[in-house]
Amino acid sequence: MPPNFARARTVDLPPFRERMIALRLIPRFLRMVWRAQPVYASVILAFRVLLAFSPVVQLWIGKLIIDGVLANIGVAAPDWTGIFRLVALELVVALASDILQRTSNLLESLLGDLFGNRLSVRIMEHAATLDLENFEDPEFYDSMERARRQTVGRIGLPAVLLGIGQSALTLISLLGALILFNGWLLLLLVFTVLPSFIGETHFAGLSYSLLYKWTPERRELDYLRYVATSDVTAKEVKLFGLADYFTRKYERLADEFYEANRALSIKRAATSGGLTALSTLGYYAANVFIIVDTVRGILTLGDLTFLVGSFQRSRGLISGILLRSADVYQQSLFLRDLFTFLEMKPRTSSPENPVVAPRPIREGVVFENVGFRYPDSEGWALRNVSLGIGAGERIALVGENGAGKTTLVKLLARLYDPTEGRILLDGIDLREYDVDGIRRAIGVIFQDFVRYDLLVRENIAVGQIEAIDDQPRIMEAAEMSLADSVIAGLESGFDHMLGRRFKGGANLSGGEWQKVGLARAYMRDAQILILDEPTASLDARAEYQVFERFSELTEGRMAVLISHRFSTVRMADRIVVLEHGSVIEDGTHEDLLTLSGRYAELFRLQAAGYR
Repeated sequence: MPPNFARARTVDLPPFRERMIALRLIPRFLRMVWRAQPVYASVILAFRVLLAFSPVVQLWIGKLIIDGVLANIGVAAPDWTGIFRLVALELVVALASDILQRTSNLLESLLGDLFGNRLSVRIMEHAATLDLENFEDPEFYDSMERARRQTVGRIGLPAVLLGIGQSALTLISLLGALILFNGWLLLLLVFTVLPSFIGETHFAGLSYSLLYKWTPERRELDYLRYVATSDVTAKEVKLFGLADYFTRKYERLADEFYEANRALSIKRAATSGGLTALSTLGYYAANVFIIVDTVRGILTLGDLTFLVGSFQRSRGLISGILLRSADVYQQSLFLRDLFTFLEMKPRTSSPENPVVAPRPIREGVVFENVGFRYPDSEGWALRNVSLGIGAGERIALVGENGAGKTTLVKLLARLYDPTEGRILLDGIDLREYDVDGIRRAIGVIFQDFVRYDLLVRENIAVGQIEAIDDQPRIMEAAEMSLADSVIAGLESGFDHMLGRRFKGGANLSGGEWQKVGLARAYMRDAQILILDEPTASLDARAEYQVFERFSELTEGRMAVLISHRFSTVRMADRIVVLEHGSVIEDGTHEDLLTLSGRYAELFRLQAAGYR
């Protein structure tokens, strides 16, 4: 059993202070709901207030009907008009209540859907502002997963709170009637519901703690479901016989979660059963009290009906309020996760008065003693890197895997900030510029570029999404990257779906996908172009054709090319060799061969493979 399972089995209540802080988040949450659609929220609130007084009105009319019927028994000329007026009035109240309730339910459902959509959008927008390092942190994924689940789990919270408010108003009116007849009934009422509330509140906190501590394992369950059933992993799963391994691993983990939840559920059910029995005794004691007063002639039969109905409804209302309050308390703990996520701030951000990114770039980029260490890593990915790239210059980065090539371009694109040293653009620190402006000035095609399950034209247009409706530009980019030959073989051309996730999608080969990815570089209106292994999946002929057009792609732009193929890097103006996160050689292809250093060694090793 993995060690984190033992941790997940321990279920403790959150500290009292944290629980109180969580409850204070509810008004903030309600303001978010109100802003989603103020008109719907106002109408719902008005209808709920009207509905709150319907039960006491109906009970009181019922009492009057019973007393009226009893008063007219044996009378020669019964007052039928008075009796049927009361019946008609009760019917009108019942019909009006039903219409108000149905309309309110409809508006609450629409408001819930609308708010859920807005909250999902807000989470997506906020996630886009966070640092790349956040997305490489498992704890961040746990936090985002809990926040994401709030878009589903918390949609019903406004309805629960409205129900509590409505029930409270109804209860006040009923309690007023009970106190009017006999104040002791109120004490009995409290006795019938308080134990259940205490029990439910206690277990609500435990349920939250269980789900909170199991967030990593629940994400792992989602991942195991994905790898066992995805088209992306299907080939290896079948070839290596992994289906049973993933299935059994999922089964073991799911059983662990089931056992932890089962133990808590059994304890909760047993405790709740005992407390409910205690509440039931109090309820029947109150009934006996009312019946005795009726038999003694202190109360009329109508009073009996009204009091029994009021007591029963009040008991149900108080129980519902308290239990729903426990639910609200539990949901408020989840709200804390939501707002914690929404309050996360990126470390890579624009200053208060950012410098506008230069256009065009006049001097170029300079790395001054740059060092970078990934979060939670003891080793340096880059150290003491000093490097200049002139405006319009094309350089190639060469080195073995792990040398720091991709890390360097991530710093240039300001996906990270240096741990030490600085990077200058036209003599100004990158951190002084507007982040979005810098990223708009840079076009990056990474080796592991994303293969979106979108239309062909969308897959190309992501390189410059603002130009998604510019079909001539998309077609030109496809032609320049040689993707046009791939698209010509698709039934719907640029409107054909790619990937196997959706019906009719085309599953391209690695080389075909790479041509689509390169088309994004031609779409990008960037001053600095970064190509990370841009031809890794292309055959020799396609690679030759692509690099025939490389000069056109990089004309007038700074370009950084990462490649292990030395036939490719020879096209650059300069070649920079990295090893263990440091620059060890810098010069033209001919200069570095003459130097007979690391580059020359790697070049000759690769060349030997073609002899």
